[in-house]
Amino acid sequence: MAEELQFWVAFNHVNGIGAVRFRQLLQKFGTLEKAWSASSIELRLIGIQEKSIQFFEKFRDQTDPEKLFQSIIGKGISVISWNDENYPSLLKQISAPPPILYYKGILPDPQAKYIAVVGTRRMTSYGREMAREISSFLAAHQVVIVSGLARGIDGIAHQAALDVGGCTVAVLGCGVDKIYPPEHRIMAEKITANGAILSDYPPGTPPDRINFPPRNRIISGMAGGCIIVEAGEKSGSLITARFAAEQGREVFVIPGNFNAPQSQGSNRLIRDGARPLCDKEELLEFIQSWHCSNPVSMIKPVQMSFEDPQEREILSLIELEALHIDEISRKTALQPGRIASIMMMLELKGFVIEVAPQTYQKNHSIF
Repeated sequence: MAEELQFWVAFNHVNGIGAVRFRQLLQKFGTLEKAWSASSIELRLIGIQEKSIQFFEKFRDQTDPEKLFQSIIGKGISVISWNDENYPSLLKQISAPPPILYYKGILPDPQAKYIAVVGTRRMTSYGREMAREISSFLAAHQVVIVSGLARGIDGIAHQAALDVGGCTVAVLGCGVDKIYPPEHRIMAEKITANGAILSDYPPGTPPDRINFPPRNRIISGMAGGCIIVEAGEKSGSLITARFAAEQGREVFVIPGNFNAPQSQGSNRLIRDGARPLCDKEELLEFIQSWHCSNPVSMIKPVQMSFEDPQEREILSLIELEALHIDEISRKTALQPGRIASIMMMLELKGFVIEVAPQTYQKNHSIF
C-alpha cells in the first residue's frame, strides 16, 4: 500500500481532483498508480475539467510521486487514506470523505468516541467557561475532543482537554506544517503529544478563508455529536452544525443570552430543532448510547445542505466550468442581485470559489 499511497498523495496535489474524482479514478482504473498514466481522453471521459487535466499533465511531467511522498514523510508528517484501518471510522461514513489525511501526532483509535466542540471566535466570558467545563468533562471521560484550533471557543476546547490529560484532535484549514492562527503553535505541539493535528490539504497549503468551510465537514464527520457553544448570525460554527445535521449527527447547543450577538445564531439553531444542552449528564447518556461501527460502503452521493432550493439549481449549472453571474442569470431567469445573494451563501458554505469578479467555480476539495 505504501507504493500506491504515494500516488494518492500526488493526485491530492492536483487542483480539481477532490473526493468525488478520486472515487471515479479508482472505479475506472482500479488503482491510482494506473490512473497516473491515464491519457487526457480517458480523464475527460470521467468528467475531469479541461483545466484540471492540463494542470495534471504539467504536474505529472514535473513530479516524481515517490520523492514527493518522501519529502512529506521527512517533515514528520504521516499520511493515511480512507482504505487504512486506522482512518477515523465515522468519517468514512460521510458523503465524499477526504481520500487522504495528513497528520502530526497520534491518531486516536478509529473506534474512539469523538465529540466536536465549536463556537465563535469572539466569545463571552460565559462561553469561555462553558467551553472549558464541557470539554474538560468529556475529555476526563475518555471522549476525544475535536475542533478547529481557531481563536475563541475552539482553542478553549482544545486547551481544556489538554489540561485534564485528555485527547484532542485539531482539524486545520491549511497544511499541518502551517499552523493557524500562529499564536496556537505551542498548543498544537502539545496536542500532538496525545492526539493529532490533521488536514486534508497538502503540506504547504497556506490558510485561506475558502478552506475553512469544507474543513468543517471533517470536524463534524469525525464526531458522533457536535456541541455549539456560542455562534453569531454569521459564525462558521453554524456551517459545522449544518454539516453535522446532514451527516446524521446529534447537534447540541448551549442556550445563550437572548440579547448577546454571540448567541443569535446558536439560539436560532435551537429554534430550528437542535437539542438544547442543559446538563452535562445528558452527554454521558448520549455517549453511552452510541456505537461506532465500520461502514458498509463509501459509495454515497454528495449531499449538501440547501436552505434555498435555488442554491442546488445554481450549483448544478457550474458542474463543469466557472460561470459569471450574468451567465447564470441567462440560464435561470433569476435577477443578478438575487444570484449574487445565493452565491454569497454558497461561498460561505465552501461549495463555490470566486475565481474572478462575480465568476464562480465549484470547490473541488469537496467535489
